[in-house]
Amino acid sequence: MRALQAAGYDAAVIAPPDPAADARMRDLGVERIPIEIDRKGLNPLSDLRLMLKYRSLLRELRPAAYLSYTIKPNIYGSFAAASLGIPAFPNVSGLGTAFIQGGALQTLVTQLYRIGFARAPAVFFQNSEDRTLFVDRGIVRADRAQVLPGSGVDLQHFLPAPLPPGPPAFLFVGRLLRDKGVLEFVQAARALRGEHPQARFQLLGGLDEGNRTGIRKAELESWIAEGSIEHLETTDDVRPFIAAATAVVLPSYREGLPRSLLEAGAMGRPLIATDVPGCRDVVEDGVNGYLCNVRDATSLAAAMRRLLELRPEQQLAMGEAARRLVEERFSETFVVRTYLSVLASVDVATTGS
Repeated sequence: MRALQAAGYDAAVIAPPDPAADARMRDLGVERIPIEIDRKGLNPLSDLRLMLKYRSLLRELRPAAYLSYTIKPNIYGSFAAASLGIPAFPNVSGLGTAFIQGGALQTLVTQLYRIGFARAPAVFFQNSEDRTLFVDRGIVRADRAQVLPGSGVDLQHFLPAPLPPGPPAFLFVGRLLRDKGVLEFVQAARALRGEHPQARFQLLGGLDEGNRTGIRKAELESWIAEGSIEHLETTDDVRPFIAAATAVVLPSYREGLPRSLLEAGAMGRPLIATDVPGCRDVVEDGVNGYLCNVRDATSLAAAMRRLLELRPEQQLAMGEAARRLVEERFSETFVVRTYLSVLASVDVATTGS
């Protein structure tokens, strides 16, 4: 938002209600328009109403361009924008449950993407494997598909922090979803507790029981009661929690480009993640962290054990390598530059929204 304003654009945000986000946008002088999105729903009538709502808002705003991310804003917002002759620039920040589970849902979502992206001048992906998948399936043309370095990281906001003293702590940051590998994290914590009773295993993130793969509250409470993990709830500032961690862990089944790993790497933390699209773009095995097999708690525990067996100076070297990688490849300046370039390429007026 700040970069768009500095370049002379006005900006408006269409998003579900969120008091904290409302306040941040007010501070920037950005209009934030609420919209209700049923994230888990597959009701075609509900989705049709959403598309019509996007069309109504965009017809009223008449923006010079529509920038979006996440599945329903990407599909239905892009479709609405195209119907009004507004160039759309969707950002595929991850493929989600539909592509992880496959089947009829994947077939349906693939067709919706194909329709929604048909007239988009550019479609952004956060890793090359997602881009290849969409191009190979004919969802988007190769000449319109671009790879971005995730959402980018503010390297002045996420600064390196010294490794903390005391017992080692493994931190998971994200929504508590099965697709994020939360079950494998808990199982690995159980396996390591006997060998390293001083080690701590922490979940930083909220429940999302409305999600099809969301962890249930009773399940979380049982893990806490048995002493397997600590739950740190949610926060608007992850930096103190990353600074207090020895390593950040993300055993996800698939990612676009995980922001939690980028922010942790920027703060000089070793990274442990699954060897899947998105995660392996950030983690160089044995250099800035370790990769493990997907859906495999034993492999995850082995990776965490390897890190525990490193000397402090080796852990520090891994964290320094993580920071260097983020500096070289994932600064938010790269993302801003790309967006401004594509907006200029379609002759968007600097007075547009």
